[in-house]
Amino acid sequence: MVGWHGGQDNTCPSCRRGDFRNCRNLKIPGISYDGGYQQYMVAPVEALVPVPESLTDAEAAPLLCAGITTYNALRHSGAMPGDLVAVLGIGGLGHLGIQFGNKFGYKVVAVGRGPESAVLAKKLGASVYIDNKVTNPVEALQKLGGAQVILATAPSSKAMSELFDGLGPNGKLMVIGVTFDPLEVAPVQLISGSRAIQGWAAGTPADSEDTLRFAELTGVRPMIERYPLEKAGEAYARMLSGKAEFRVVLTM
Repeated sequence: MVGWHGGQDNTCPSCRRGDFRNCRNLKIPGISYDGGYQQYMVAPVEALVPVPESLTDAEAAPLLCAGITTYNALRHSGAMPGDLVAVLGIGGLGHLGIQFGNKFGYKVVAVGRGPESAVLAKKLGASVYIDNKVTNPVEALQKLGGAQVILATAPSSKAMSELFDGLGPNGKLMVIGVTFDPLEVAPVQLISGSRAIQGWAAGTPADSEDTLRFAELTGVRPMIERYPLEKAGEAYARMLSGKAEFRVVLTM
């Protein structure tokens, strides 16, 4: 299969240092070349990822995008087993982030909007659910000792900014939810407690292999809605509606 990372140029400064994830001319399937909504496609050999036999292609597909992003961000976050890790947002990214965090041995706190997500968050592996509609999430996190990492999956700069002070000393806000408006964090918030903000994007095909193997070993699976290829338009509309739980997958 092919994930978000669809190949690299192998000659830019990042590639020459082995940092293929940050290739200056990164290829993305469906953007750099045809891919996605069809039965067959052509891709660079370095972009291919073998899928374990115990995973279906429908399960593996979201793991090569939302899965690798959450898995890779968490394993490079600096958090250790037993640390308090908060996951902001329980959607396509967040529902996988909670599962991976739980399997990494973190004490996972899920932060969502409304009481309806509480049962799902606990089922996915969260130890604590914070409904930020009725509870101040910063105060709740600080009562727990402060988060070592906040994995920001919800595409809301406002929500990320408001949660930043929930970090403990040397804590890190890992940003993977894509937005285009600025974060509002004052320098004193960074300096106090030596806290940091880092962005993270997906990973290489080798990282994808790690993600799939880890998911296979631990039982992490995406929640998906399947649509046949001939209903691609309907599936796309379902995705845009924001009501899908949590990834729409086209099947052949």
